[in-house]
Amino acid sequence: MDAGEIAGLIAAGAFLMLVLFLAVPILKLGRTVDAATRAINEVTERTGPLLGNVNETVEGVNTALGQVQVSLDGVNVQLAKVDTMTSHAQNVTASVANLATVVSAAAANPLIKVASFGYGLRKAASARRKAEDEREVRATLKQRRKAARSR
Repeated sequence: MDAGEIAGLIAAGAFLMLVLFLAVPILKLGRTVDAATRAINEVTERTGPLLGNVNETVEGVNTALGQVQVSLDGVNVQLAKVDTMTSHAQNVTASVANLATVVSAAAANPLIKVASFGYGLRKAASARRKAEDEREVRATLKQRRKAARSR
């Protein structure tokens, strides 16, 4: 064998060693890629039903939100009615207060006059009784004096 063949055999051996050396990591890499592929497939299989459940849940929430919106609209309508009733009640209250003021003003003058007249009558009656009592006392005193003189 000549030197060229020996060099070719050495190069072939080195290439074989290189191939064997690189074959182990390539096989391990292949297994890793297979495991990753299986994991991705499992995730895909489990994610589909999960996303379906999420879609159903979101649809349920949207339905509930729609019902809440309808309820809030109804509440707003009722609040508008209550607001109207409150404003009417406020107007009625103001009218009653004005009426009470007018009636009070109309009744106050005659009541004051009647009360004053009654007070005057009481005073006059009291003064008359007092005057009568004084006359009786004077008459009694006069009679006593006359009786005392005639004795």
